[in-house]
Amino acid sequence: MSEPAGLRARKKARTHDAIADAAISLFLARGFDQVSINDVAAAAEVSKPTLFRYFATKEDLVLHRFADHQGEAARVVLGRPEPLEPLAALHEHFRAGLDAFDPVTGLNDHPAVVAFHRLVFTTPSLAGRLTQYVQADEEALAVALGGGIAARLRAAQVLVTQRVLARANWQKIADGRTAAAVRPEAFADADLAFAQLR
Repeated sequence: MSEPAGLRARKKARTHDAIADAAISLFLARGFDQVSINDVAAAAEVSKPTLFRYFATKEDLVLHRFADHQGEAARVVLGRPEPLEPLAALHEHFRAGLDAFDPVTGLNDHPAVVAFHRLVFTTPSLAGRLTQYVQADEEALAVALGGGIAARLRAAQVLVTQRVLARANWQKIADGRTAAAVRPEAFADADLAFAQLR
């Protein structure tokens, strides 16, 4: 008797989450480079081949958390109400993320989020792999902006700006400030950055 598709999907999701949670816990405790794939598989109680069915690389065990935001800038541009300009829509979206203390903006002082960002930003292989995610976002945003060299340049500028803003916010929090204390500066920095992009 075969499993219903819904049950199978839930089991796969639980296995995915168990592997990812085990990996993040180990990486935060011991450092990314000190943990092997075998360590993660053992902690998650799965085989190495099973782990690789869910995550293609060791870096993906961490960076899968960015998948929810993959293509987000392009979706914002394509879903904006008329006559809102693309850059204004992206600015509003970033400000909404700041307002919600969305970790992707760097303005979040939950200890687990601060530790996760430290892991990503200070591990060269993770930072390098993150660049691949950014390039895919850049391509999607360029298409949403109409394609061509002008759209590609604008897409690159927007995404670099958002990355710089997020990293600046995270650094202030990593240096010991609260998200609430950094919040006014984060809004001012975002407004300044998007004004310069215009």
